[in-house]
Amino acid sequence: MASSSTTSTPSNSKTIPITSAHHFTTTLSSSRLVVVDFWAPWCGPCKAISPVYEQLSSQLSRPGVITFVKVNTDEQKEIASSYNVSALPTFMIFKAGREIKRIKGADPRGLNEAVKQLAQEAGRADESGDSAGASGSGSAGGMWMGAQGPRGYVDITDAVDLLGLDFLNVDDKKGDKRILFDGGKPSSLHAGAGAGKSKEKGEGEGGKKADWLESDTDEQLMLFIPFQSTVKLHSLHLTSLPPADDEEPSRPKTIKLYTNRSTTLGFDEADDIPCTQTITLSPSDWDDKTGTAKVELRSLVVFVVDGESDEGEKVRIDRVRLWGETGEKRAMGKLEKVGEDH
Repeated sequence: MASSSTTSTPSNSKTIPITSAHHFTTTLSSSRLVVVDFWAPWCGPCKAISPVYEQLSSQLSRPGVITFVKVNTDEQKEIASSYNVSALPTFMIFKAGREIKRIKGADPRGLNEAVKQLAQEAGRADESGDSAGASGSGSAGGMWMGAQGPRGYVDITDAVDLLGLDFLNVDDKKGDKRILFDGGKPSSLHAGAGAGKSKEKGEGEGGKKADWLESDTDEQLMLFIPFQSTVKLHSLHLTSLPPADDEEPSRPKTIKLYTNRSTTLGFDEADDIPCTQTITLSPSDWDDKTGTAKVELRSLVVFVVDGESDEGEKVRIDRVRLWGETGEKRAMGKLEKVGEDH
């Protein structure tokens, strides 16, 4: 690590200098809240606000709960580019690996208010017994997770290009395809019941659609999932709540994955093209409380070949969450200083 990464961080500081993209990703996944200072040695406003940042770090840092880090953009250009940092200093706040707040410029008041508000929320969550990242619990950022995320990786579901989704054989009377990537807890789990018992609520209440997807004419589904940036996928969390009876849609059983497709595949086409990976899910793969299965993977067009029920004609999916690392969205231009002397 070059000396410039450490010169602005006192030796007794609780702030962590980021040394690599992997280090950054690991840090995001190991703490409920992460506050990030993007800076550079040549940036005057960065130096001016550094004591304020260090004071917040000293007061509020709590292992596994609130972590303060610094990213030297001269040394960690890949990270700065991935998050489209175009001005310095830039402060970002992450919950459960997702960016929820961005502050550009040397704004001590704005930084103080944002960080302390989140620290108070974290304190209230602790008092209420909320545990981040546990299987079946909500994540710290309010994002529901049905299973424990893999160590060293973050939830990259927000990298999905929702406008580019292309699903085949979906019952359009059920939920919109974007519901699979919604951060909320499936309504069936809120109801404390299986899929069949909660179905009436999902289909008809207030004229709203269900918050899950079902296949239409048979049990096959084709899900084309594009991304806004380059990604390195590690695993897929697939939530599908079990049917109440044999007439309800079943959970997926056999899944085929295809890598780096520019468009979706037709069902006949999929039979003729070698897939990257085939996964067969057994009943023991599904978490009893959350209806979620964890699948390690390397690619993503998802082809649900069949369901686990021998009698059912349809399958159902409630949520999809993706874990891995995100890469560059666009080329980073020249960084600007933002502050009193800009």
